[in-house]
Amino acid sequence: MPRFSNLLRSVKREFDSLTTTQLIFVLFILIFFLLLPVFSILYKAFIFQGHLSIQQFEQTFSDPDMIKYPPNLQFFKLMHRYRFEVLPNGSRILVPLTTLVIGAEGPDFGYIFNSIFVSTCVMIFASIIGTIAAFIMARYNFPGKNIFRVLLFIPLLATPFVNAYVIGKVLGEGGLLNYILRHVLHAPFTVVISGLPAVILIQTLSFFPIVYMNVLSSIINIDPSLEEQAENLGAHGFKLFRTITFPLSLPGLAAGATLVFVFSMEDLGAPIGLAGAFGDGLHNKLMSFYVYTQFQQAFSLEQVSPSAYVVALIMLMIAVVAFMIIKKYVSLRQYAMLAKGGRWSPRVRRLGPLGMLAVYAFMIPLVIISCFPQIGVVVLALTNWATSGAIPTSFTLEYMRALVTKPDVVTAIRNSVTYAGLAILITIILGTSAAYIVIRRKIPGRDIIDVMTTIPIVIPGIIVAVGYLIFFGSVFFKTFMDPFINPGALLVFTYTVRRSPFLTRSVVAGLQQTHVSLEEAAMNLGASRVKTFFSIVIPLISANVIGGAILSFVYMMNEVSTSLLLGAHNPAQGPITFLMSQVIYSTGTVGAVSIAAALGVLLMVLQITAISLSNYILKQRVAFLGV
Repeated sequence: MPRFSNLLRSVKREFDSLTTTQLIFVLFILIFFLLLPVFSILYKAFIFQGHLSIQQFEQTFSDPDMIKYPPNLQFFKLMHRYRFEVLPNGSRILVPLTTLVIGAEGPDFGYIFNSIFVSTCVMIFASIIGTIAAFIMARYNFPGKNIFRVLLFIPLLATPFVNAYVIGKVLGEGGLLNYILRHVLHAPFTVVISGLPAVILIQTLSFFPIVYMNVLSSIINIDPSLEEQAENLGAHGFKLFRTITFPLSLPGLAAGATLVFVFSMEDLGAPIGLAGAFGDGLHNKLMSFYVYTQFQQAFSLEQVSPSAYVVALIMLMIAVVAFMIIKKYVSLRQYAMLAKGGRWSPRVRRLGPLGMLAVYAFMIPLVIISCFPQIGVVVLALTNWATSGAIPTSFTLEYMRALVTKPDVVTAIRNSVTYAGLAILITIILGTSAAYIVIRRKIPGRDIIDVMTTIPIVIPGIIVAVGYLIFFGSVFFKTFMDPFINPGALLVFTYTVRRSPFLTRSVVAGLQQTHVSLEEAAMNLGASRVKTFFSIVIPLISANVIGGAILSFVYMMNEVSTSLLLGAHNPAQGPITFLMSQVIYSTGTVGAVSIAAALGVLLMVLQITAISLSNYILKQRVAFLGV
């Protein structure tokens, strides 16, 4: 009994006016704008005609479009055709032409297993590429290393939809690759990559830097004495890597690979961009796209297929399992920013001629191929490539000028800035309050708050958006908060809950580096906790708040899934990414794709500015995860 009384007094002492206000605000935002919308998906998935039932699951899993049995396992096929070729004397002859078509008709396992297949392949390929690149950059010195260090971050510059469209322009029948094969190399064959293989390729190029950054951080933080001891016992070369270096870097690999899996599963940019480039639906047999199209077409909840709720729940369950894996193997606190390294000097050695040849043979093609989508976005924005065929033929600033002259583009930019600006104000209050409670206040349930402020990193945005349509579309029907009438208001809060973890983790890091004795000294001199918080704590962590706010703001500007699904119900309130998706996927206007590319250039400039400012303010490298 005395122990309980002491605990009660301790808890009462912790709940001062500041802590109580912060806790109420944090819980209100997280419960009302995250948990209730997400849990509404559970309700819709398990309720059938007003009763608890699994009938919707039975219907979904029996649908041949959801799970194909037997699946289509045709990865490629050869097409033999003839084409006319002009001889030097001006005559035309028919010559045989073989086309290798990869992914046009298969593989196809149904929506559910297609998504799992694509995400698994992307995770494996990104892990292999990212681990090799990280080991090279962490363990070897070679000429041009700093250049490669910068170039490996370029694929993380988010240009939603347009980068996938660029890949489609390269890999299509009339694309750049086949132009080179036919007209430069005069090869008797062409290659077309579409369908799921094209999605896998694009997502791998976009997401492997996430694995690279996490594994690089893990390798740099390995105590060199562990590898030195292994070498003294006879372990060298690949054996040393297999038995010591690789196992010690597994936490970073597990974290990066799991994030890649989730990001791949929720990605809408690749299938929409490819569909715009190829003009068909062969790239859209994925869970995220199925849910998106179901709700995009619905202007009332009754029009949505029950299978959409089940598929959304499946995606949510996969995301939660991924979150549990991350929490088990490595702290999520490492994801908001990369660690600076240990207190030791990393083991780095110079390469000989053969070693440098091997490194360049791997790194040069990697950076050229992985950076090409971003380069292509710039080319699309500054030339007539969108309408000129395989290669651009003229330079123009017309599409860049459209950013300030075309009314719908200006409106989309203004919408994005408004939503992100309002959201960042709420996020600063939410992030600083949650971080202060978790780090400084010893109250029951603070670990739950820690999880709640972190888990949005891995919850697919499409799930959050579906939850908003279900919850706010029914509870606030025909009111200001109805997503079918006023999606802009809700986009502010989706941006807040989706991107707040970056600011929260940044503030947590700042509080961990600020000793609590400074606050205790102020309160011992008579300052209240409120005054101490605003006059001592906030100034000391201001760099972390500003750095995290800059990153969160840019991530909000790049937000795809919630912007697409909510913006579809009132296009006039759509942000930048919504307009880009409409241009890429559904427009027939000549040159409109280049306007989307110009918007992509604008987003890249914002990201480069943000990463530079954050690195300067926080004095350390900051990870761009591009969700």
